[in-house]
Amino acid sequence: MLREFNAKSFRENFVRRGFADFQAELAVVRSILASVRQNGDRAVLEYTRQFDGAALEGLRVCEDEFAAAEAAVEPAAREALLRAAENIRAYHLRQLQNSWLEVLPDGVALGQRLTALDRAGAYVPGGGAAYPSSVLMTVIPARVAGVGEVVVVTPPKANGEINPYILVAAKIAGADAVFKCGGAQAVAALAYGTESIARVDKIVGPGNIYVTLAKKEVYGDVGIDMLAGPSEVLVVADETARADFVAADLLSQAEHDLLAASYLITTSRRLATEVQRELARQCARLERCDVAEQSLTKQGALVLVDCLEEAFSLVNLLAPEHLELQVADPWAALGKVKNAGAVFLGAYTPEPVGDYWAGANHVLPTAGAARFASVLSTADFSKKMSVVYYPPQAMLQASREIEKLARVEGLQAHGQAAKIRRESLEETGGK
Repeated sequence: MLREFNAKSFRENFVRRGFADFQAELAVVRSILASVRQNGDRAVLEYTRQFDGAALEGLRVCEDEFAAAEAAVEPAAREALLRAAENIRAYHLRQLQNSWLEVLPDGVALGQRLTALDRAGAYVPGGGAAYPSSVLMTVIPARVAGVGEVVVVTPPKANGEINPYILVAAKIAGADAVFKCGGAQAVAALAYGTESIARVDKIVGPGNIYVTLAKKEVYGDVGIDMLAGPSEVLVVADETARADFVAADLLSQAEHDLLAASYLITTSRRLATEVQRELARQCARLERCDVAEQSLTKQGALVLVDCLEEAFSLVNLLAPEHLELQVADPWAALGKVKNAGAVFLGAYTPEPVGDYWAGANHVLPTAGAARFASVLSTADFSKKMSVVYYPPQAMLQASREIEKLARVEGLQAHGQAAKIRRESLEETGGK
């Protein structure tokens, strides 16, 4: 199923990924953004009817719908969501940073103050699919960070309903409201505000290409977490890896959608051959076999390398979203990884343990963005503000140096702001 590449051809075909080739989709997105900005709820409701087939009277999920969702979900699944939420909350509590202030011997005080955002919006894919784990992964970090209000937007089914597991997860995570809208129109509503949906400070969460392009367009009017491309996994495996494990993990990524990418880099020809057989055998048993097979064939790759050093050179060039290390000593191999969204160590740590359970966030940089971007965290929901205090004597000591630097940059008023204080202090004896 997987096409075979050497290191050189893999670099040429897969390392450069991005969002440059979607001009037709971008034109649609810009039209939607402009319409929602001008017409508010009316535009959002019309696009929801047009794209989701849902004729809605209102956008906000009511309490009766939440109650019906609680009654509809399987109790064991609800319990699993509760336990997953506990793991996610505990992990993100460890990420919290503190404000700090340091007073130097001359009385100068320098520090940093952290403040949480007032409002955040979480985009959760929906419609025909249900991703309650994405609700937990976006809402809980915002709550842990202290965001004042957190809302969820998610596209409805054609009958106007939201999947009950999404609504239950929203309650568990602590969302203040859920709104029935998706696509670029939902991003526009969060960015600009409508009669029903108040404008937020930041939009987080993954979506399709229209959602991603919309987030790119509204950035600057509102903050965003990242631009999410197709999801991907890269497995690095040596001769000690189990072919059935590797194949299962590649398929768990490939079943997402036709654009999902599954890559295997290995030093073992034997393993490569066995994995190809396992992929065919395991895929045949999947309900989404057709999607997984097309994804593997069109987007996937099998790369044979001479040594693990060569493998990790490719890893750091690709900067994959998910990286699995199924090698003899994964902890030693971890030190060779510079660029990845999340790393899963060892044969018994598949990507789904991160997607659902461990507590680490599964909203990760894609399309090579792990070269410069990080996993969603509590830091995405807070701002850092510098705090600076100079007492008179410290200002007197620093003034002439500030004036010199201002002259170098040709900014006379900058220098004057320091000089006028120096002259005042010199006249009064530094008081």
